[in-house]
Amino acid sequence: MSYDRNLGQLEQAMEVLNARAKTWNVVTISRIKGYIDEDILRSTLHIIQCRHPRLNSRIVSLKNRLAFQTKGTQKIPLRVVEILNCEQWTEVFNEEMNHAIPSSKYLLRVVLVHISSDTRASFLITTAHHAIADALSCIQLHSEILTYYQKISIGEEIQPLINLTPLPAIEKLIPQSEQSLKGKISSLIFLLNVAFQKIWYRPETLGFEKYVPIEQRYSHIVHRQLNSQLTQQLINRCRQENTTVNSALCAAMMFAVAQRLIKENKKSLRLSCLTYLDVRKHIKPAITDENMAVLATSNMGLYSINKTTSFWQVAREVKQNLDISIKRGNIFKMILIAKYLIDFCFIYPKEVAATVSVSNVGKVNIPNVYGELELEEISFAGTHALYGGVFIVHTSTFQGKMLLNFVCSRPSISQETMEALVNNFISYILNISNYNDAPCLLDIQQRDYYTVTK
Repeated sequence: MSYDRNLGQLEQAMEVLNARAKTWNVVTISRIKGYIDEDILRSTLHIIQCRHPRLNSRIVSLKNRLAFQTKGTQKIPLRVVEILNCEQWTEVFNEEMNHAIPSSKYLLRVVLVHISSDTRASFLITTAHHAIADALSCIQLHSEILTYYQKISIGEEIQPLINLTPLPAIEKLIPQSEQSLKGKISSLIFLLNVAFQKIWYRPETLGFEKYVPIEQRYSHIVHRQLNSQLTQQLINRCRQENTTVNSALCAAMMFAVAQRLIKENKKSLRLSCLTYLDVRKHIKPAITDENMAVLATSNMGLYSINKTTSFWQVAREVKQNLDISIKRGNIFKMILIAKYLIDFCFIYPKEVAATVSVSNVGKVNIPNVYGELELEEISFAGTHALYGGVFIVHTSTFQGKMLLNFVCSRPSISQETMEALVNNFISYILNISNYNDAPCLLDIQQRDYYTVTK
């Protein structure tokens, strides 16, 4: 049965980002206790590629249109790397972030990282084209890889695979009311309103410390962790304040930037926050995590922060803004206008897309034990070379720990600036988690966060 089809509008945009800017591919990393054999992993990837039709697809150009095509797709490539110690994984991760996927050949690649100082530990890194996957489906894919790896390693017979049916383009999954002519007109009005707010309010951003053309930009991550105690304290505090962890993360990101931008004579700052969310539960019938597709949308909010603005006030505003966006169907409109927003970034490369960006998948609900292998950590990041001047974080919570991958487009944000922003962010998280006050910009206490983030 052929699963070839034309790319949807959002999928086309993802391919443009991959080809022109090495941007928005999803890099996922698992830290695994136990040795992973290269040959068994190759056999596992073959099974995975058979099971998921989109992993057995490539993107081709046919008569001025882009399409998924099975014929000619290469096997999922596997690269094996050896590093001296566990801390060097970020070097391999950064390397993966800054290589576009040759989509005319395949749409997923894999790196197996062995550690010379510890033969009982491994890292598994996948880089997936965002036209076929989002963070949740990539995390689920890692669990699937480890499950089949365990079955093969003990000689268990693999039952005939039930191939998953690929989903249609996301534009065909959203409510019919949004797909209608009236819905499309509403989306156009929504796009004009987004443009008007950006022009009228001119939210402040970090800007470019150094400007270079898009093709010379590259992604870079700074990794941090919150231990299980601090993570639970944050969750509990958010419940007490009648908000969500995602909203608190957004507020902390904006406060970290505001701390850097606020001036003595400045009364207030207008900042923008771009946050991403999963649409699976908002689509009927609901779609499971194992389906590989781009099933995420975004929401843009504008917020005013001054030196005495309450942290929790901003967090609750973020939550309220998102709730309204969901209720009004704006999360579906963002899917329909995403291509135009991306085109704008290419037409005006000196513009900064947002002040901050947050992508939080929340609690990861996959097993941690796979036979002799134990999954200790799993996290992800999107590649964001295109988006100069934006402070970005991707978060996941696994086994009680929150894992944070902060991303920036270099050289628009220097390493020194990025480290300072991350330190500010962690300081706010520590303050709101450990104290009963409502911190503002003037209340931040720089603390020794390394003692709680290991």
